[in-house]
Amino acid sequence: MVVTATRTPRTMGNLAIPVLLINSKTLYQSGSLRLNDILSEQTALMITDNFGKGIQMQGLSSEYTLVLLDGEPLIGRTGGVLDLSRITIRNIRKVEIIKGPSSSLYGSEAMGGVINIITDGAGQHKTDASIRYGRFGSIDGAINYARKYKKTDIQLASNYNRSEGYSLKPFAVQKTVEPFWKAAHQLNINHLISERWKAGAGLRFNNTHIDNSISVQNLGSTITSKGFEKNQEYNITPFIQYQVDKKIKSVLRGYITGFHASQQLDVKDAYGSYNDKFSQLFARVEQQTDIHPTEQSTLTLGAGLIKEQVSSNRYDSLSTLRNNQIAYLFAQHEYAVNEQLTIIGGVRFDANKAYASVLSPKFSFQYKLNRCLNFNASYGRGFKAPDFRQLYLNFTNLAAGAYSVFGTEVATAEINRMSAAMMLEQTTDMFSKLSVLKPETSGGLNLGVQYLHPQKLQFNLNLFRNDLSNMIVTDVIAFKKNGGQIYSYFNLKRALTQGAEINLSKQFINALNIQAGYQYLYTADKDVVDAIKDGKVFQRNQSNNLVSRMGLNEYGGLPYRSRHSGNIKFYYQHVKGFFATSRLMYRGRWGTMDLDGNGLINRADEFAKGHLQLNCSAGIQIKQQIKLMAGVDNVLNYKDLINLPGNPGRVGYIDLQFNF
Repeated sequence: MVVTATRTPRTMGNLAIPVLLINSKTLYQSGSLRLNDILSEQTALMITDNFGKGIQMQGLSSEYTLVLLDGEPLIGRTGGVLDLSRITIRNIRKVEIIKGPSSSLYGSEAMGGVINIITDGAGQHKTDASIRYGRFGSIDGAINYARKYKKTDIQLASNYNRSEGYSLKPFAVQKTVEPFWKAAHQLNINHLISERWKAGAGLRFNNTHIDNSISVQNLGSTITSKGFEKNQEYNITPFIQYQVDKKIKSVLRGYITGFHASQQLDVKDAYGSYNDKFSQLFARVEQQTDIHPTEQSTLTLGAGLIKEQVSSNRYDSLSTLRNNQIAYLFAQHEYAVNEQLTIIGGVRFDANKAYASVLSPKFSFQYKLNRCLNFNASYGRGFKAPDFRQLYLNFTNLAAGAYSVFGTEVATAEINRMSAAMMLEQTTDMFSKLSVLKPETSGGLNLGVQYLHPQKLQFNLNLFRNDLSNMIVTDVIAFKKNGGQIYSYFNLKRALTQGAEINLSKQFINALNIQAGYQYLYTADKDVVDAIKDGKVFQRNQSNNLVSRMGLNEYGGLPYRSRHSGNIKFYYQHVKGFFATSRLMYRGRWGTMDLDGNGLINRADEFAKGHLQLNCSAGIQIKQQIKLMAGVDNVLNYKDLINLPGNPGRVGYIDLQFNF
């Protein structure tokens, strides 16, 4: 059953849009600890390693993917990236992944898709405890308790994770990944008031501490300074549900979440101290009503109000609060024309106080040729409003070249102030182009075919295309006299991502399941494509340094995207409780940076190398209450310090779980 795709429960075979479901069995047997670990093994999902572990879906970067926890959005992004390593999978029941524009149901940030992490809910009767030890002194412990007391359900989960960190550079003072510890606690309570009324609330708290160090050069000597980074997050989710009758159900949800981050680093005798603080508060109230006018149709209606507040010393000062308010309405109607054809139409209207109002429609249908073969098609409009960073950021990094980044709302005033103080060398042509940022919009098309036979072969093919307009990019608006560059944000680019995704799954006898997946991805800046066709783009040869016109076949597309990626996975399950898995993932080369001065990815030395990663695990159930598992991630020991600093090489572990 999948909830995220339509906001109402649907089986996988009755969905008209591309959906990936990761169940609890797969989560456990993979040996993964954090959400980014398990997502990195899925077809067409790429983990990026910049400002934390981000996700790339259908060629769209992290800032275009909405991440939900039990249906509620997580906040606290850095550079547009929500760090997925913040999320433990110890108490996750399943992960639902919706690919393609979902703004018609979920609004901004769902332009590329939605990931919904669904935790173990109240209403069960169990007590689980687990402990794991792995390389680099990593320890992970968890406990999950759930009980049903008459009409009240209680669920409590707690997780602690730590690591001594590691260095991919021998004898380096500053580690590639610094020592850290993370703790997460969650409480859910549900109470059945009567046959028609149900109420409940959830409370979650997450805490992270990271040791920091940095080495800088000052007057010919190396100075090492220490510091720390702290992140705190809380979520409160009350709800009340009223079942009018068999045809009408209504739910009122509240949601309050806060994210607080601080980083301190004393760079002695060099550039002074570094003290970064960020605080974000997000509050939402939402009403959703599901109506079944007939057996063949379902109508979903909803409305909500969001209030958001951010303060940071990167936004002028901590005393300056930035606020925004969004009111929204959404509606979706699903109609089964007959046993073969189902049509779904939906639309959402967002009245954003800080930006223009946006209407996001979506249309999809499914045609069942027979019991096993389905054809799906969907088209949706997505949008992403400019965030606080792109509007109000006022940040100068003294320890990394003294560059500055200004949001569009403060850039002009800051440039004028620095010019009056004789701090600027010159402004660029882009400075005159500063204007009010428009929301990014996209049109996403998905065409798919599914063959689902529970006992034999399962196959699906999905073709997709996303056209983006008003894409927000950064560019240099001025140069300082000390050599530092000043950046700001612009609506400039038209971009596209398109490709094909194939997934296969075959059950051999009762014990062995083999899965395979592949994605072909093409990305491009449309303005660049037009310029190449007009013969206006040039490149410099890597070997002889000669300049020539660039052809379309030499254009590498948008950076950090792999054109080819795939996986093959083996799962063996014995009736006596033994299991073994082997998962091989391939990621093709991807563009990193421009080296010949044309601002594009086109030469072989501008790409990171493709690579294979093999993860293996095996486990056995001892008696009825104890499970033992061991595994090795990255068996082939692939490392890339420059492009994959978050990959430490081969990592072994042993995991013990108690089920009381």
